[in-house]
Amino acid sequence: EKLAGKEISYNNILDIDAAINLISEFEETTFAIIKHNNPCGLATRNNSIEAWEDAIAVDKLSAFGGIIISNSKIDLSTAEEINKMFFEVIIAPEFDNSALDILKSKKNRIILKQKKYVVPKYEFKTLLNGVLFQEKDSLVYVENKCVTNEVPTEKELQDLIFAYKIVKHSKSNSIVIAKNKQLIS
Repeated sequence: EKLAGKEISYNNILDIDAAINLISEFEETTFAIIKHNNPCGLATRNNSIEAWEDAIAVDKLSAFGGIIISNSKIDLSTAEEINKMFFEVIIAPEFDNSALDILKSKKNRIILKQKKYVVPKYEFKTLLNGVLFQEKDSLVYVENKCVTNEVPTEKELQDLIFAYKIVKHSKSNSIVIAKNKQLIS
């Protein structure tokens, strides 16, 4: 649901789709920043402001002008921090009224309230004179046999699962480095 902002462009729609598909992987409070369909900042934390601060800390330069998405309500303190930079689109399931007022202060900024979303079973791409389609990658994690001498700790395993969720939404030949439920690179 569009709450404010200019007309949504074709490229905005592509980034919005990438953002919504990515955030659907996370249940805990998470902020993601998307630029050109790729995550350039992401963190899961106990509350909105911490998730925002750690997501933006990943790469402020790449984040400029991107798409922000949260899977939790954006409160006043988080909105004040977000408003310090330019972001073209902000998406969340809820906004405090005071937060929404601050975010609307930049009149062209697109603000979207995310409604319930069911990830489709298939993805399609048109090209040449036809259509490609395949089943969407719905796999979250498959327990694998450890083949190294050092067995990962539970915390390292959680970071591995976290990184896996991000890399499956990254384009091209991606490498994701994550630690403490924060995208590092």
